[in-house]
Amino acid sequence: MINIEPIGVVHTEFKNPHEVKVSRQGAVIEIYPQYSPALHRLGEHSHIWVLGWFHQSVRNVLRVNPRINPDLPEYGVFGLRSPIRPNPIGLTCTRLDAIKDNLLYVQRLDFIDGTPIIDIKPYYEQDIIFSPRTPYIKPREEAMLEEIMIKEALYHHQEQCPDMLLGVKMCLAAERELGQLTQPDVKVWVTGAPCLADVVQGLTRARLSYPRRFHYQESDRTTETRWTKGSTSLVVKIKPGLDLTAVKDQPLAQLLDIETH
Repeated sequence: MINIEPIGVVHTEFKNPHEVKVSRQGAVIEIYPQYSPALHRLGEHSHIWVLGWFHQSVRNVLRVNPRINPDLPEYGVFGLRSPIRPNPIGLTCTRLDAIKDNLLYVQRLDFIDGTPIIDIKPYYEQDIIFSPRTPYIKPREEAMLEEIMIKEALYHHQEQCPDMLLGVKMCLAAERELGQLTQPDVKVWVTGAPCLADVVQGLTRARLSYPRRFHYQESDRTTETRWTKGSTSLVVKIKPGLDLTAVKDQPLAQLLDIETH
Protein backbone atom coordinates (compact mmCIF):
# COMPACT_ATOMS: atom_id res chain seq x y z
CA MET A 1 0.00 0.00 0.00
CA ILE A 2 1.33 3.42 -0.98
CA ASN A 3 -0.18 6.48 0.68
CA ILE A 4 0.67 9.95 -0.65
CA GLU A 5 -0.68 13.02 1.09
CA PRO A 6 -0.43 16.41 -0.65
CA ILE A 7 1.80 18.88 1.19
CA GLY A 8 0.44 21.93 -0.61
CA VAL A 9 -1.30 23.33 -3.67
CA VAL A 10 -0.45 25.57 -6.66
CA HIS A 11 -2.04 28.97 -7.22
CA THR A 12 -1.64 30.36 -10.73
CA GLU A 13 -3.64 32.09 -13.46
CA PHE A 14 -3.65 29.00 -15.68
CA LYS A 15 -6.71 26.77 -15.25
CA ASN A 16 -6.30 24.51 -18.29
CA PRO A 17 -3.19 22.40 -19.11
CA HIS A 18 -3.28 23.64 -22.72
CA GLU A 19 -2.96 27.26 -21.55
CA VAL A 20 0.29 26.86 -19.61
CA LYS A 21 3.20 28.95 -20.93
CA VAL A 22 6.22 27.73 -18.98
CA SER A 23 8.61 30.44 -20.15
CA ARG A 24 6.45 33.24 -18.68
CA GLN A 25 4.56 31.67 -15.82
CA GLY A 26 4.94 32.83 -12.26
CA ALA A 27 3.14 30.91 -9.54
CA VAL A 28 2.65 30.59 -5.80
CA ILE A 29 2.93 27.29 -3.98
CA GLU A 30 0.96 27.22 -0.76
CA ILE A 31 2.40 24.75 1.75
CA TYR A 32 -0.16 23.46 4.21
CA PRO A 33 0.48 24.71 7.77
CA GLN A 34 1.32 21.30 9.23
CA TYR A 35 4.25 21.03 6.79
CA SER A 36 5.61 24.58 7.26
CA PRO A 37 8.47 23.43 9.55
CA ALA A 38 9.88 21.52 6.55
CA LEU A 39 10.58 24.88 4.85
CA HIS A 40 13.28 25.78 7.38
CA ARG A 41 16.37 27.09 5.43
CA LEU A 42 14.88 26.21 2.05
CA GLY A 43 15.42 29.89 1.16
CA GLU A 44 19.18 29.24 0.94
CA HIS A 45 18.49 27.61 -2.43
CA SER A 46 17.80 29.56 -5.62
CA HIS A 47 16.12 26.62 -7.41
CA ILE A 48 13.97 23.70 -6.28
CA TRP A 49 12.53 20.51 -7.73
CA VAL A 50 8.76 20.46 -7.38
CA LEU A 51 6.76 17.25 -7.62
CA GLY A 52 3.06 17.63 -8.32
CA TRP A 53 0.11 15.40 -9.10
CA PHE A 54 -1.44 15.99 -12.55
CA HIS A 55 -4.96 15.73 -11.18
CA GLN A 56 -6.66 16.27 -14.56
CA SER A 57 -4.51 13.74 -16.39
CA VAL A 58 -5.54 10.57 -18.20
CA ARG A 59 -3.95 7.48 -16.62
CA ASN A 60 -4.86 4.62 -18.97
CA VAL A 61 -2.81 5.62 -22.05
CA LEU A 62 0.76 4.35 -22.43
CA ARG A 63 1.82 5.72 -25.84
CA VAL A 64 1.31 9.26 -27.14
CA ASN A 65 2.57 11.68 -29.77
CA PRO A 66 4.82 14.50 -28.49
CA ARG A 67 2.70 17.52 -27.57
CA ILE A 68 5.06 19.98 -29.26
CA ASN A 69 4.72 18.12 -32.57
CA PRO A 70 1.81 15.66 -32.93
CA ASP A 71 3.04 14.79 -36.44
CA LEU A 72 6.00 12.87 -34.98
CA PRO A 73 5.77 9.13 -34.21
CA GLU A 74 4.45 7.92 -30.88
CA TYR A 75 6.60 7.45 -27.79
CA GLY A 76 5.93 5.41 -24.70
CA VAL A 77 4.97 7.84 -21.96
CA PHE A 78 8.09 6.91 -19.97
CA GLY A 79 10.14 8.40 -22.83
CA LEU A 80 8.37 11.78 -22.67
CA ARG A 81 7.43 14.43 -20.12
CA SER A 82 3.77 13.95 -20.99
CA PRO A 83 1.31 14.47 -18.12
CA ILE A 84 -0.48 11.36 -19.41
CA ARG A 85 1.00 8.43 -17.46
CA PRO A 86 -0.04 5.61 -15.10
CA ASN A 87 0.91 7.63 -12.02
CA PRO A 88 0.62 11.27 -13.13
CA ILE A 89 3.52 12.67 -11.14
CA GLY A 90 4.89 15.93 -12.53
CA LEU A 91 8.49 16.99 -11.97
CA THR A 92 9.84 20.45 -12.70
CA CYS A 93 12.82 22.55 -11.69
CA THR A 94 11.82 26.10 -10.84
CA ARG A 95 13.44 29.27 -9.55
CA LEU A 96 12.53 30.13 -5.97
CA ASP A 97 12.11 33.90 -5.77
CA ALA A 98 10.87 34.27 -2.20
CA ILE A 99 9.33 32.53 0.79
CA LYS A 100 6.73 34.39 2.84
CA ASP A 101 5.38 32.35 5.73
CA ASN A 102 4.04 29.20 4.03
CA LEU A 103 3.97 30.64 0.49
CA LEU A 104 6.67 29.92 -2.10
CA TYR A 105 6.92 32.40 -4.99
CA VAL A 106 8.39 30.65 -8.01
CA GLN A 107 9.03 31.13 -11.73
CA ARG A 108 8.35 28.88 -14.72
CA LEU A 109 6.22 26.25 -13.03
CA ASP A 110 4.38 24.09 -15.57
CA PHE A 111 1.50 23.18 -13.24
CA ILE A 112 -2.05 24.52 -13.46
CA ASP A 113 -4.07 26.13 -10.70
CA GLY A 114 -5.09 23.64 -8.01
CA THR A 115 -2.32 21.11 -8.74
CA PRO A 116 -1.61 19.15 -5.54
CA ILE A 117 2.07 19.30 -4.51
CA ILE A 118 3.45 16.04 -3.18
CA ASP A 119 7.09 16.94 -2.50
CA ILE A 120 9.80 19.61 -2.78
CA LYS A 121 13.51 18.96 -3.04
CA PRO A 122 16.39 21.45 -3.37
CA TYR A 123 18.40 21.70 -6.57
CA TYR A 124 22.14 21.11 -6.09
CA GLU A 125 25.08 21.86 -8.39
CA GLN A 126 25.77 18.15 -8.87
CA ASP A 127 22.33 17.71 -10.44
CA ILE A 128 23.60 19.21 -13.70
CA ILE A 129 24.41 17.07 -16.74
CA PHE A 130 26.05 19.37 -19.27
CA SER A 131 25.54 17.42 -22.48
CA PRO A 132 23.04 14.56 -22.09
CA ARG A 133 21.93 12.38 -25.00
CA THR A 134 18.29 13.01 -25.89
CA PRO A 135 16.01 12.24 -28.87
CA TYR A 136 15.42 14.96 -31.43
CA ILE A 137 11.83 16.07 -30.83
CA LYS A 138 11.50 19.23 -32.90
CA PRO A 139 8.40 21.39 -32.46
CA ARG A 140 6.07 21.54 -35.43
CA GLU A 141 6.07 25.35 -35.37
CA GLU A 142 9.36 27.25 -35.54
CA ALA A 143 7.92 29.91 -33.23
CA MET A 144 7.69 27.28 -30.48
CA LEU A 145 11.29 26.19 -31.13
CA GLU A 146 12.40 29.81 -30.78
CA GLU A 147 10.45 30.12 -27.52
CA ILE A 148 12.15 26.99 -26.18
CA MET A 149 15.57 28.31 -27.22
CA ILE A 150 14.91 31.65 -25.50
CA LYS A 151 13.94 29.81 -22.31
CA GLU A 152 17.09 27.67 -22.42
CA ALA A 153 19.26 30.71 -23.19
CA LEU A 154 17.81 32.56 -20.20
CA TYR A 155 18.48 29.58 -17.94
CA HIS A 156 22.09 29.49 -19.11
CA HIS A 157 22.94 33.18 -19.65
CA GLN A 158 20.78 34.64 -16.85
CA GLU A 159 19.86 37.89 -18.64
CA GLN A 160 17.99 38.88 -21.77
CA CYS A 161 20.48 41.13 -23.55
CA PRO A 162 20.62 41.89 -27.30
CA ASP A 163 23.46 39.42 -27.84
CA MET A 164 21.44 36.71 -26.09
CA LEU A 165 18.58 37.20 -28.53
CA LEU A 166 21.01 37.34 -31.46
CA GLY A 167 22.55 34.06 -30.33
CA VAL A 168 19.10 32.47 -30.31
CA LYS A 169 18.42 33.72 -33.85
CA MET A 170 21.77 32.40 -35.10
CA CYS A 171 21.16 29.00 -33.52
CA LEU A 172 17.67 28.96 -35.01
CA ALA A 173 19.15 29.57 -38.47
CA ALA A 174 21.69 26.78 -37.95
CA GLU A 175 18.97 24.42 -36.72
CA ARG A 176 17.10 24.90 -40.00
CA GLU A 177 20.07 23.59 -41.97
CA LEU A 178 21.79 21.14 -39.62
CA GLY A 179 19.05 19.76 -37.37
CA GLN A 180 19.74 19.04 -33.71
CA LEU A 181 22.61 21.31 -32.61
CA THR A 182 23.57 19.24 -29.57
CA GLN A 183 24.79 16.31 -31.67
CA PRO A 184 28.51 15.46 -31.31
CA ASP A 185 29.20 15.96 -35.04
CA VAL A 186 28.02 19.61 -34.99
CA LYS A 187 30.90 22.06 -34.51
CA VAL A 188 30.63 25.82 -34.10
CA TRP A 189 33.00 28.78 -34.30
CA VAL A 190 31.84 32.07 -32.74
CA THR A 191 33.38 35.48 -33.41
CA GLY A 192 31.91 38.41 -31.49
CA ALA A 193 30.88 39.46 -28.00
CA PRO A 194 31.27 37.19 -24.95
CA CYS A 195 27.51 37.19 -24.38
CA LEU A 196 26.94 35.82 -27.88
CA ALA A 197 29.50 33.07 -27.33
CA ASP A 198 28.02 32.16 -23.97
CA VAL A 199 24.52 31.77 -25.41
CA VAL A 200 25.63 29.72 -28.42
CA GLN A 201 27.66 27.40 -26.22
CA GLY A 202 24.72 27.01 -23.85
CA LEU A 203 22.26 26.15 -26.61
CA THR A 204 24.59 23.74 -28.42
CA ARG A 205 26.13 22.19 -25.27
CA ALA A 206 29.38 22.35 -27.23
CA ARG A 207 32.57 21.72 -25.27
CA LEU A 208 36.07 23.11 -25.71
CA SER A 209 37.39 19.54 -25.54
CA TYR A 210 36.36 15.88 -25.16
CA PRO A 211 35.32 16.31 -27.96
CA ARG A 212 36.17 19.83 -29.09
CA ARG A 213 33.09 21.28 -30.73
CA PHE A 214 33.28 24.93 -29.64
CA HIS A 215 35.71 27.63 -30.77
CA TYR A 216 35.57 31.30 -29.80
CA GLN A 217 37.35 34.51 -30.76
CA GLU A 218 36.32 37.72 -29.05
CA SER A 219 35.77 40.68 -31.37
CA ASP A 220 34.00 44.04 -31.23
CA ARG A 221 34.12 44.44 -35.03
CA THR A 222 32.96 41.07 -36.36
CA THR A 223 29.85 39.13 -35.37
CA GLU A 224 29.35 35.74 -36.96
CA THR A 225 28.98 32.04 -36.31
CA ARG A 226 30.37 29.25 -38.51
CA TRP A 227 29.00 25.73 -38.32
CA THR A 228 29.93 22.34 -39.71
CA LYS A 229 28.21 18.98 -39.75
CA GLY A 230 29.77 16.31 -41.94
CA SER A 231 30.25 17.79 -45.39
CA THR A 232 27.86 20.69 -44.73
CA SER A 233 29.15 24.07 -43.59
CA LEU A 234 27.23 27.19 -42.70
CA VAL A 235 28.19 30.82 -42.08
CA VAL A 236 25.72 33.07 -40.27
CA LYS A 237 26.48 36.82 -40.12
CA ILE A 238 24.51 39.83 -39.00
CA LYS A 239 23.46 42.19 -41.75
CA PRO A 240 25.40 45.46 -42.01
CA GLY A 241 23.95 48.24 -39.87
CA LEU A 242 21.74 45.90 -37.85
CA ASP A 243 20.11 47.48 -34.79
CA LEU A 244 20.60 44.88 -32.07
CA THR A 245 17.85 46.42 -29.93
CA ALA A 246 15.27 45.23 -32.47
CA VAL A 247 16.41 41.62 -32.80
CA LYS A 248 13.64 39.70 -31.05
CA ASP A 249 10.66 40.38 -33.31
CA GLN A 250 12.40 40.40 -36.68
CA PRO A 251 12.44 37.40 -39.06
CA LEU A 252 15.76 35.71 -39.77
CA ALA A 253 15.90 36.98 -43.35
CA GLN A 254 15.97 40.60 -42.15
CA LEU A 255 18.60 39.98 -39.48
CA LEU A 256 21.10 37.54 -40.91
CA ASP A 257 23.10 36.71 -44.00
CA ILE A 258 23.29 32.91 -44.27
CA GLU A 259 25.73 31.09 -46.54
CA THR A 260 25.56 27.31 -46.99
CA HIS A 261 28.37 25.27 -48.52
